[in-house]
Amino acid sequence: MNLIKFNKRKFLIKYNHREDFGHEWYVQILNIRRWSLLQMSVSWNDYPSLPYLQLTLGSNGFFGLLFWVYKFGFDIDFISRTWNFERLVELDEQTADRC
Repeated sequence: MNLIKFNKRKFLIKYNHREDFGHEWYVQILNIRRWSLLQMSVSWNDYPSLPYLQLTLGSNGFFGLLFWVYKFGFDIDFISRTWNFERLVELDEQTADRC
C-alpha cells in the first residue's frame, strides 16, 4: 500500500504487512529505482529466539541495524537496496499452493 505517488514507479512512502510465522510490518521511505533512503521493519514472531544484534556497513547499502530479542525483531537500513514486496507475495502464493 502506498501513501503518496509521484509517478508509476516512484513512491515517497510505501508500507506493507505480512504474516509468515508471525507478523511483520515494513516501511520504505523515498524509493528511487531499486534504492531506498530509509527502510524499517518490526516483527513479532511465533517462535522465540536468542537475542542478537547485527550491524552492517557497506553490504547492499550504507548502514543497517538488526535487533532481535525473544519474539520481537527490529530492522532499519539507511541508503540500501529496496526490499521487494512483490517477490514476497509471490513466495507466499507458491507456498500456499503447495499446502
